Amino acid sequence: MKIQKKYKGTIVPVITPLTARHQLDEGAVERIFANLEKNQALPFILGTTGESASISADIKQAYIKKAAATRNPASHLYVGISSNVFSVSVELAKRAFDAGADAVAATLPTYYHLSEEQMKTYFIQLADVIQGPLIIYNIPATTHMSIPLELIDELSHHEHIVGTKDSERSESRLDRSLQLWSGRADFSHFLGWAARSAHALFNGGDGLIPSTGNLAPEIYCEMAKAVNAGDTKKADHYQHLSDAVGNLYQSGRTLGESLAALKTLMHDQGLCEHHMMPPLTAMHEQDEKNIILAYHKLLQQERSSLNQPSHV
Repeated sequence: MKIQKKYKGTIVPVITPLTARHQLDEGAVERIFANLEKNQALPFILGTTGESASISADIKQAYIKKAAATRNPASHLYVGISSNVFSVSVELAKRAFDAGADAVAATLPTYYHLSEEQMKTYFIQLADVIQGPLIIYNIPATTHMSIPLELIDELSHHEHIVGTKDSERSESRLDRSLQLWSGRADFSHFLGWAARSAHALFNGGDGLIPSTGNLAPEIYCEMAKAVNAGDTKKADHYQHLSDAVGNLYQSGRTLGESLAALKTLMHDQGLCEHHMMPPLTAMHEQDEKNIILAYHKLLQQERSSLNQPSHV
């Protein structure tokens, strides 16, 4: 029987919706959060997908306040506190917990390449000071460092370190992580590599943190239901759909470009505007038209496939 953990489920790394004047779009926050709740997904604000490295302290504080007021009180709220400045992360954690956040997440600081001992010291110091649930976020694509699994396992016994989000695309690392923590009631593993979502859930993963969930959280809601029912065929269907949508806005693009493409698709669905915080930029008009047409074609294909007897 799968262990029931406090921190689990589909957690969507929410974009930061912006107005044309680069202020928080509070109406969009409400629409996005309502869409997540409808599909049994939880919000994680101010992460990589939320352009956190480019967002000002004022907007971060406004977002935390709005997210706390908007989220379902019965669900969890996760807040990213990553910064190259230790005191900034501590202050952001304090504001998040004061507003009612259930856990915070932090990457390694990104300017200096850190030794394993420095990584360990950093997370211990952060956990000791913030005095609240902390998730270790491993994302070499932005930090250019990989946190060793053995180190995370050692840190997992700290009273305030409750889980890890791993966005490193490594099959062996994923399988080893599941071996280490699927049986731990006090420590959760969340996968940020959407292409292996179904595999992780079938093999003891505690949850997913997919950026595609901003646009289509229903994919992961249905995938989780299929996994819980032991329906491999249906879970594979939603894994393939996740791959198709993810490839649509990510393939051939830098991380920043993919975030702009994601906002373009969300704008088409009435969830937010397509504005990006500098230095990132919105897509060119023709590119926007092309990706929207491609997405609508994908949606039509999905509707047709669901009407086939094999998916009934």
